[in-house]
Amino acid sequence: MDEQFWEDKYSGTEQLFSGNVNGVLATEAAELAPGQALEVGCGEGADARWLARRGWRVTAIDISRTALRRAAEATAPDLADRISWQHGDPTGTPPPADAFDLVSVQYFPLERQPAHEALRGLLAAVAPGGTLLHGSHDMSELPPDHEHGFDPGDYYQPADVAELLDEDWIVLVNETRARTTPPPEGTPHTHDTVLRARRLR
Repeated sequence: MDEQFWEDKYSGTEQLFSGNVNGVLATEAAELAPGQALEVGCGEGADARWLARRGWRVTAIDISRTALRRAAEATAPDLADRISWQHGDPTGTPPPADAFDLVSVQYFPLERQPAHEALRGLLAAVAPGGTLLHGSHDMSELPPDHEHGFDPGDYYQPADVAELLDEDWIVLVNETRARTTPPPEGTPHTHDTVLRARRLR
């Protein structure tokens, strides 16, 4: 799932996603006090715009330039100065440490690494007192696709991340729940896995 994969995926259709905020973000971040947010794998920007409307200043990063162009074009002028659309791969270049009151990772395919370098970079980006919110499809509903070299076990699930958190964190939510919005067309996903954790120091 490199840059070319995502460019092909976005350029193959006029709109890849619904344009609506992800249900996990809407549920878990609704009561958070706004501050600085990092939206990892922002896609066409629905989550970033939702946060900006609620007073957040958002750094929205994606590996696809096509997705970022669409995201910027769909952003109302009154929100434009609240969102910074950035091209990049957060698995290769870690974001600034201690910089964000919210790091949102929604359905982002974060591949496992032996030393967890990319994941630790995202965790370090959460400021003390800030929140990590990780939502994913329940991978138990998705069997391996050996023909295309895809194995769900190669990617972190929120519960995997929870196990790597140390005493500097408190886990507030770590569960599997029924989706509140329809699954992506053509997919079997009926449940989400959700982690919300607060960094204490």
